[in-house]
Amino acid sequence: MQVPLEITFRNAERSDPVEAVIRERVDKLTQYFNNIISCRVTLEVPNRTPQYDVLNHRVGIEISVPGDELIVSREPTEHDDFNDIYLTIRDAFDAAESQLKSYSERLRDPRKPIEDSPFATVNKIFTDEGYGFLLTPDEREIYFHENSVAHPGFSKLNEGDTVRFVESRGDEGPQASLVKATGR
Repeated sequence: MQVPLEITFRNAERSDPVEAVIRERVDKLTQYFNNIISCRVTLEVPNRTPQYDVLNHRVGIEISVPGDELIVSREPTEHDDFNDIYLTIRDAFDAAESQLKSYSERLRDPRKPIEDSPFATVNKIFTDEGYGFLLTPDEREIYFHENSVAHPGFSKLNEGDTVRFVESRGDEGPQASLVKATGR
C-alpha cells in the first residue's frame, strides 16, 4: 500500500483487538489486488435513538486503487439476533474482497470493443421465442438471445440484417454474447 492504513473510531472507544482484526483483514486484501493505493476503515457508533437502538455500529471501508475507489459499508440490521462488531467487520471485508476480485478481473480481461468484432447476417429470427441465429462469412451458425441485442433492440432486427457480434462459448456451442445491428 502506498499510503498507510487509516483506522478511525467515531463515537466509539478505540480497541486494540478490533484494530488487530482490521489490520489482519487489510493485509489479506493484497492477495486479491497488489496495487492498493490506500485503505481507510471507519468504525462508527451513530447517535442512538429509541427507533435506532438495535443498530449500534457501522463499518465503512474505502479502498483506493488505480482509476477507482471501492467503497463498502456494513451494519447489523434490525432482523439480526446479535450485534457483534467482529461479524460486521467480517461481512464488510468479505464484500471488499469481492469488489477487489471483480476489479482485478476487469483489468485482466479487457473487453473487445464491438467496433472491432466480426460481421454476420441475421439468418433466422424467432421473434415470439426471443432468439435467433447469425450466419458468419465462413458459414458458421451462431445462436443469439434477445437479451444479447444492443439498442435499438431485438424487436428491430430482421432476417438479412448485418450485425457485429461478440462470440462466446455457450452450453450447446457458440453463441453471441453481444449483437449490434449495423443495417442491411
